[in-house]
Amino acid sequence: MLLKLRQKRRRRLRRDAAEALLGRCNLFIHNWLVRHDTTVRRIDRLAADVHLCSVDKYGESTAVHKKVLIVDDSPAEVKLMQGLLEKEGYWPIALHDPKRVEETIANERPSVILLDVVMPDRNGFQICRDLKGNAEFNMIPVILVTSKDTASDKYWGQQQGADGYVTKPFTREDLLRAVRRFA
Repeated sequence: MLLKLRQKRRRRLRRDAAEALLGRCNLFIHNWLVRHDTTVRRIDRLAADVHLCSVDKYGESTAVHKKVLIVDDSPAEVKLMQGLLEKEGYWPIALHDPKRVEETIANERPSVILLDVVMPDRNGFQICRDLKGNAEFNMIPVILVTSKDTASDKYWGQQQGADGYVTKPFTREDLLRAVRRFA
């Protein structure tokens, strides 16, 4: 008998948390939260990581996660960032060729761009300046993720239009804080 009362209370807490969140989320997310066993903290994290809900031509709604474009010539760095972002519910897109940045942005439409500075052919400062000068791409936040950690490098990145700056080696919290701030 005591066990049943605890289960009812737990269900009521879940339902109350989901109903409180209904004002900020759409019906699809609300129904998912009610069906699944979640705590209030996980509900808030899900709401923060889900960007939009799209309805396809058949009336089915699906969650669309926030896309993060990672531009870096080092495969190891890209894998590290992808792993950290995927665990948090983001949809990372890797790009190793700095010449194809504009093409990839036009095709993928990311919410945030993580951009290395030291790359062959085109460095991150040049790419950032080009993106911020383009009316089609200037609203997408650009976070420079680089080993260049002097004050003059940070200032130069800011002058090129970068919205954020994370120095390598970075911690998980540093990267996620920067992405959450702009995504």
